[in-house]
Amino acid sequence: MPKSMTGFGRHSTDTAFGELTWEIRSVNHRYLEVQLRLPDDFRAHDVAIREAIASRVNRGKVDASLRLRANSESVSDIQIDSGALAALTSAIAAVKQAIPDSAPINPLDVLHWPGVATKQAELTEDKSREVMACLNAALEDFLATRDREGEKTAEMLSSRAAQIRERINEVKQYRPAVVQRQQEKLKSKLKDLDLEANPQRLEQEMVFTAQRLDIDEEIDRLDAHLDELDKTLKRNGPIGRRLDFLMQEFNREANTMGSKSSDIDTTGATVDIKVLIEQMREQVQNIE
Repeated sequence: MPKSMTGFGRHSTDTAFGELTWEIRSVNHRYLEVQLRLPDDFRAHDVAIREAIASRVNRGKVDASLRLRANSESVSDIQIDSGALAALTSAIAAVKQAIPDSAPINPLDVLHWPGVATKQAELTEDKSREVMACLNAALEDFLATRDREGEKTAEMLSSRAAQIRERINEVKQYRPAVVQRQQEKLKSKLKDLDLEANPQRLEQEMVFTAQRLDIDEEIDRLDAHLDELDKTLKRNGPIGRRLDFLMQEFNREANTMGSKSSDIDTTGATVDIKVLIEQMREQVQNIE
């Protein structure tokens, strides 16, 4: 069953050091691209987090963010670097002297200045386990949405494929009549010219006309591509690139069939088929 490259997942958990919240979202992309937004305390686990995501996601542009709402116990671990604070205070005083009307400084902004506030405790193993457990739960939610979206896309592709089959079967039914009309049209033109045709030459022209209008090969290939589409949608694992290749093959056969059609019915059916193929192609771009 195909998986969509569009998805969203979220999970929050309460820990001894505060509330952790992972949010993961993705859009379609040619390859896997992971962008992380992490609190400073957890940047050391950047590689492990990327590996965890890559082990479960094959394609898509993934944006994962971790938020920590620290509790009072964690906040008490904050240490102020007096030297950095003194240097920053001196710089602020110099700015105020140069620009007397400047807005007052927010103490929270001062705490966020690099080097002013530091954590007393390092990232412990318990914190790491909590972060990864929360990530895995968010990934489960994220992958579930991709599965649901992929299932809807598969249903849409199957529906469009069934409509293409209907149009192909209609073309098969009236193609003999189309070829016969073309042959009769050729005979009628000869009769109007009041020329005596060479029977052998006339037969050759009839064969040439039939070959020029013959779309049996294109129809057979479209049938084969539809069968392959059904099989591909039932495969496990990433199938997006395979489906993209199939859409190219669909377009090639439909274009050739359209160029050979010489009657309104076949031309109309070909246009319908190309519209359906384009609708499928747009959806295939979002499949992993």
